[in-house]
Amino acid sequence: MARRGKGGVGVGDAAWRRGAARPRLLVVSAVAWALLLLAFHLWSCASPSAYFLSALCRKGGEVVRASDLMEPPSKPLHRCSIPVADDPDAVVIPKRTPNEIVKKLSYITVDKRDKDSPPLFGGRQTWKQREESFKVNATMKVHCGFMKNSGADMDAVDAEYIQKCKFVVASGIFDGYDIPHQPSNISLRSQKLFCFLMVVDEVSIDFIEQNVTVKVDSEGGKWVGIWRLVTLHRPPFDEPRRNGKVPKILTHRLFPQAWYSIWIDGKMELMVDPLLILERYLWRGKYTFAVAVHKHHRSIYEEGDAIKRRKRYARPLVDLQMKIYYHEGMEPWDAKKRTPSDIPEGAVLIREHTTIVDLFSCLWFNEVNLFTPRDQLSFGYVVHRLGDALKFFMFPNCEYNSLFILHRHTREHSSKVEWAKTIPEIVKNGLKESRGGLGLWTPYPADLSSVKLPAVKRTSQAG
Repeated sequence: MARRGKGGVGVGDAAWRRGAARPRLLVVSAVAWALLLLAFHLWSCASPSAYFLSALCRKGGEVVRASDLMEPPSKPLHRCSIPVADDPDAVVIPKRTPNEIVKKLSYITVDKRDKDSPPLFGGRQTWKQREESFKVNATMKVHCGFMKNSGADMDAVDAEYIQKCKFVVASGIFDGYDIPHQPSNISLRSQKLFCFLMVVDEVSIDFIEQNVTVKVDSEGGKWVGIWRLVTLHRPPFDEPRRNGKVPKILTHRLFPQAWYSIWIDGKMELMVDPLLILERYLWRGKYTFAVAVHKHHRSIYEEGDAIKRRKRYARPLVDLQMKIYYHEGMEPWDAKKRTPSDIPEGAVLIREHTTIVDLFSCLWFNEVNLFTPRDQLSFGYVVHRLGDALKFFMFPNCEYNSLFILHRHTREHSSKVEWAKTIPEIVKNGLKESRGGLGLWTPYPADLSSVKLPAVKRTSQAG
């Protein structure tokens, strides 16, 4: 007969209960370990260490991220493998592409009206000059920023350094929104071949020096890891977003010796060797310009609608830009167009600096200078105006997302003009920019009052 302990419970009963509890404890422990391992796997595949934990994260030859694992299969792939060459050392650099369409391109650097007012970085382009700039000829002279004494000045030590830069990876940080992120998987050949140039303003150089280690070489050049910091003094625009367009779009003007350039936004960490990028996106298909398709939108009118809803720029000014484009013959994108999209993912731009590519960059910048700083709106318009003169590669969005790791800004940018709903509100509150977007305030040479923008059907919840 079992002995009774306190409370009348037999010792045998207690032992039996302890024995029965052990299997349950083991099951609970096993489940907890499984959940812990799953959590670690998801974390590792979503973090930079995924590239070093590839055995855990690879599926069918591509790196799988946590976000991909949790997406329904019906959605387009967020990331996919990039068919790059196996070895950067084996890549053969081809001869430069000949300039067959535009043979000579020069730039307007002085406007006659500058004698009455301080010069503007983008110049005082008239509507007539704008129209003439889209007529492609063998010899052309156009506005392309960098008007004389208009700002964006480089230190002499940096101007001297960039003279040797024929292969460039460029990025930019303005108004202290980011710190430089070191690229990974860069071959020794590419480290020697490429200049990694991080363009910053004075606010950003101060912020960077306070938050990361900046080394100064014997000539006075400043470095953060592989990145050479290039400081631009006297910002040409009031709006930091516009200042960021100078190195992004006018890379050929800022670094005139460059044969090839790869632009990545400042919040990105490049994960693919730049020589492999040039081989994949330019040389293999004999292109001179490459950019990714936007993940969500194809039409500039759909993108414009998304910009207004997400308060990325003043609604009436976005509408005005769209009305001008529609009036000038820019139709909404459809499958009959020669390009897979009118909207790019403009955070990565891959270029050989031929004259036609440089002309495109000039005309694209001029639209950004005249209208809103949302450059994705004007990209497709300039492509439309140049027609068959510019042949370029729009590559899959899932490859674009596999080129980099995206970091958060150190703080979010917000400008009051982005929230404005009416023209009187902009004027009354002094939100009108003084050195950019002036085409939005210059009388257009046609009546736009009867122009009705095409209906927009929202195709993405993310837009």
